[in-house]
Amino acid sequence: MKVCVVGTGYVGLTTGVSLAFLGHQVTCVDLDQQKVDMLNGGRCPIYEPGMDDLLAEAAPNLTFTTSYTDAVPGADVVFVAVQTPSAPDGSPDLRYLRSAAESVAQNLDHSFTVVVNKSTVPIGSGNWVDAILRESFAQRAERPAGCEFSVASNPEFLREGNAIHDTLFPDRIVIGSDNPRSLEVLNQLYRPIINQTFTAPSFSPRPDDIGAVPLVSTDLASAELIKYAANAFLALKISYANEIGQLAAKVGADITEVTRGMGLDQRIGSRFLQAGVGWGGSCFGKDTRALIATAAEYNYSMPIVQAAREVNERQRLIAVERLQDELRILKGRKIGLLGIAFKPNTDDLRDSPSLDIANLLLARGARVRLHDPIAGERFRREQPALAPYLSESLDDLFDDCDAVVLVTEWAQYLELDWSKFVGLMRTPILLDGRHVLDADRMARLGYKYLAIAG
Repeated sequence: MKVCVVGTGYVGLTTGVSLAFLGHQVTCVDLDQQKVDMLNGGRCPIYEPGMDDLLAEAAPNLTFTTSYTDAVPGADVVFVAVQTPSAPDGSPDLRYLRSAAESVAQNLDHSFTVVVNKSTVPIGSGNWVDAILRESFAQRAERPAGCEFSVASNPEFLREGNAIHDTLFPDRIVIGSDNPRSLEVLNQLYRPIINQTFTAPSFSPRPDDIGAVPLVSTDLASAELIKYAANAFLALKISYANEIGQLAAKVGADITEVTRGMGLDQRIGSRFLQAGVGWGGSCFGKDTRALIATAAEYNYSMPIVQAAREVNERQRLIAVERLQDELRILKGRKIGLLGIAFKPNTDDLRDSPSLDIANLLLARGARVRLHDPIAGERFRREQPALAPYLSESLDDLFDDCDAVVLVTEWAQYLELDWSKFVGLMRTPILLDGRHVLDADRMARLGYKYLAIAG
């Protein structure tokens, strides 16, 4: 099929490159000329494991452009994957989506095109985009005869750092439309993934236990709500583990054993049940806010989702208070933060716990140093106020430090020769913000090991 993808962020780029790898003819459009030039030169503007290799393998079927006129005409499917940031009231800011829909409508010329909302959008956005498309199409001076189109929803469930695996070997594919023809087109587009008939890339082998991928084919509103409901539930699960973790600390229980015991119950499962400094990234915070805002439009409150957000915010403050309880005074203390990206295997800083913790520490007079094995360059660019506190080396971060906090569980930190650094510190206090280090081993090396919870 001929495919157009509007937007080359994490979702748009992964979608476009993956579909091109599967054999579809894909054109990605982005208004950022520098990004388009980089991609046409075979260089990836984001850090995502395997993306450079997949980009190279998909190159014969893949084009990048800044022109809708080059991308949209003749397309069987147009994915709209533009950003939908939170507005001040928590609702998604849809101006980029509107602009993209208007530009798509001005260039439609095919006998039937499915316009797919791939961005995470509020419930009802499918109808809204459909209205924009039809209004903009009607305003064209010349309208191609026989041109038809329909709107569908195809929410993404990608984990940054695992985006290629999650695209090619997903738990499920969700498609929603009120037009049966749109559902059939998307069914055919995804058939190689549904049936797992493609040859897996060498750097992302097919899991041994994967069979046919379930396809959830439903209406527009249900598909849109599935995305929000899934992300809110995962956020809630993490926040619940963190809330239990604080109780565990008070009663003297080991939260890692508690969550392990819980997770072995197949009704609960162990994924997203790790206590720590909380979730971050572009999805959970934005999507839970949007879900609450949508409910408010219908005079309905969502106290469980709101509580998950409040618990998550509290975890970052708890990390700072844990250090203050130990050091008594934070003013003038040097505190090192290991990890800036919101999770490992990405350079994404959006809603990063490390940034909040750094700002809280600075507000209390501490001297902060931050380190990340991948996200340093992006950190300098996006966080100029905090950029002076970046440590280029671990030696610089640990030197004369009063405490170090493991914030992001990069493999580089888990495999660190911790014995090398304990002697550099003024007071060897180590706060494990992810409950991933061996407490007994750290103690034997000379660290005073602290956990974020019990």
